[in-house]
Amino acid sequence: MQPEDVWGNRWHESTLAMAKRYMTVACEKQSLVCLAADRNTMSGLFELLEQVGPHIAALKTHVDLIDDWSAEKWSKFCVAAKQYNLLIFEDRKFADIGKISRSQMAGIYDIRSWSNIVTAHLISGPDIVDGLQSAWQDVGREGGVLLLAQMSSRGNLLSVDYCDSVVAKGVVSAGVLGFIGNGSRPEELAELRSKVGDSKMIWTPGVNLATGDGEMGQRYGDPGDAVLAGSDCIIVGSGIHRADNPAAMAKQYAEASWKALLER
Repeated sequence: MQPEDVWGNRWHESTLAMAKRYMTVACEKQSLVCLAADRNTMSGLFELLEQVGPHIAALKTHVDLIDDWSAEKWSKFCVAAKQYNLLIFEDRKFADIGKISRSQMAGIYDIRSWSNIVTAHLISGPDIVDGLQSAWQDVGREGGVLLLAQMSSRGNLLSVDYCDSVVAKGVVSAGVLGFIGNGSRPEELAELRSKVGDSKMIWTPGVNLATGDGEMGQRYGDPGDAVLAGSDCIIVGSGIHRADNPAAMAKQYAEASWKALLER
């Protein structure tokens, strides 16, 4: 099946190149899974990549959590991810003014040179998106920004009014790939989708085949329900990397997400 047939309006109304790249990868791998690769060593990351690479569409990283990080090791890791046809999503959650965010994309980790997607809060205003996009342009690359519209952790301060403001500014921004939504509450997610429309994506953490409450205030919802409610990518962490067989579990999440997308 061609991506435009699977994604429908989402494909036709998306204007950002990175959005269509993700949708293409998802179709090629029949998976809407982004793995939250929460490992703190390079060897752990490589091991995880080898186990689940064939079954996921994107890899969510926190580069500053790697205890033995080096530019050389990270470069090899990014090459390996590319060989598995994965997008690299650095969950940096930028929140400063545009000029500073542009500089933070460079620095010791040089995020602009290897990331395809980054997250950002819009608390400092919409110029942050221009700053992040300028950083990619500085090195001749393209990328997409996911704005935090909702969070799945208990007690977070992203109120409905704040969410509405983020959506209103984000949907008219050319550099925005989409929004982070709450995968643990399908009803909230469906409402977010109605506000976002079809021109931007929604990526959702807070999903797990085993639903309910997790550690540190995290809550989990069913991945299929999240996709049916409007999620375009399910972000899964412990449900895969803490499994006895991460490869088999990643395949289960891929199958559940793909089935829900075709149903949607």
